[in-house]
Amino acid sequence: MGIDASGPKSKDEHLEGVVDMMLDATRNYAAPLNTERLFGWHATMFPTGWSGMSRIRVGAWRDDSNGPMQIVSGPMGRERAHYQAPEAARIESEMAAFFDWFDRETESDWTARAAIAHLWFVTIHPFEDGNGRIARAIADMALARAERSPQRFYSMSARIRQERDAYYAILEQTQQGTMDVTPWMDWFLGCMERAIEEAQHTLLRY
Repeated sequence: MGIDASGPKSKDEHLEGVVDMMLDATRNYAAPLNTERLFGWHATMFPTGWSGMSRIRVGAWRDDSNGPMQIVSGPMGRERAHYQAPEAARIESEMAAFFDWFDRETESDWTARAAIAHLWFVTIHPFEDGNGRIARAIADMALARAERSPQRFYSMSARIRQERDAYYAILEQTQQGTMDVTPWMDWFLGCMERAIEEAQHTLLRY
């Protein structure tokens, strides 16, 4: 009857894209972070050019053609805006400053820079979708630079997903406040400590 009897395909292109991005971020942690690399990550995450039911700009900065980029929640007609990102016209200059800071040789602690990099990138919010996942990849890249190793027994990305309610709360507090990053840094480093403790408990069970 022309029916494929092999069953559904197990390949998940979206998941594979995230994995490929994380592997590149951590294995090639010493390589420069730049526009071309981020565009590649973004295209890998959205190979079809769609995010859910919406077509998005893939491998390119957002253009705000549908209005300002806002983070909203709530039912249609009663949405609540948590944050509005900088206008699209500023993205290139903002990202140039970010790249310059991220790859600059400095004696500063890369663990602290991982926290700042995550916040800075997700505040610019340069893509139509996938900004949080890319921000986590950038943070893991900075942590790999801190340890000068692509291998770690803990995962900040996984821990942030576990604590996503607290993550969104501290992110909103920081972005809507005075941009004093101290509470954010305190939460991020605490989240990292909890990720390490969880990994240690897991290792002790085996």
